[in-house]
Amino acid sequence: MAIGCGRRRTEAIGRGPPIKSPQDPKPLSMSALLSALQQQFRRVTLLALGLVLCLGLTACGEGKAKAPTLSDDDIAAIERQAEGFLAARDRLPELAALVKDKDWTFTRNLIHGPMQEVGREMLYINKRLLPADQPQAIKLADQLKTAMAQLDEAARLQDGERLRKAYIAVASGFGRYAQILPAQVQEDLKQI
Repeated sequence: MAIGCGRRRTEAIGRGPPIKSPQDPKPLSMSALLSALQQQFRRVTLLALGLVLCLGLTACGEGKAKAPTLSDDDIAAIERQAEGFLAARDRLPELAALVKDKDWTFTRNLIHGPMQEVGREMLYINKRLLPADQPQAIKLADQLKTAMAQLDEAARLQDGERLRKAYIAVASGFGRYAQILPAQVQEDLKQI
């Protein structure tokens, strides 16, 4: 039987098996309802997250980030602290003479007197440096403080060989730490 006219076609379509409606529908359990709700919530959350990421990446797009720089206040604070640090470094020849002469008492006096504030000054400098430079500065400051403590201990024990080695570590520590000072600070303090 060919379906040629519209009437027969609708009749052919309408002749399928009748749809049976259940007589006794099963009620949805609470856990099934919560599970379906959670799935819908996840879908909406993922869609929202996708939109936020797209908008965020679009907003960040082509803008180039400026390299971090030190503010004028940071430079001024570093210079103030660096002056004290460099003044202590300038006393190294005096310390070398005391070490050479094995003058235990005056070696310790110099460490605990004019050079005493070096640790505090390095701490303040480290806080004002760029975040990328801080780990290296902290490491160098710790090494210098350790070397100064070893120098003090060698002088206390009156151990000439340990005193000489500790002095070398202190002198090189001052030199390495002075190199991490920002170029502008070194230039302003005529260290370059």
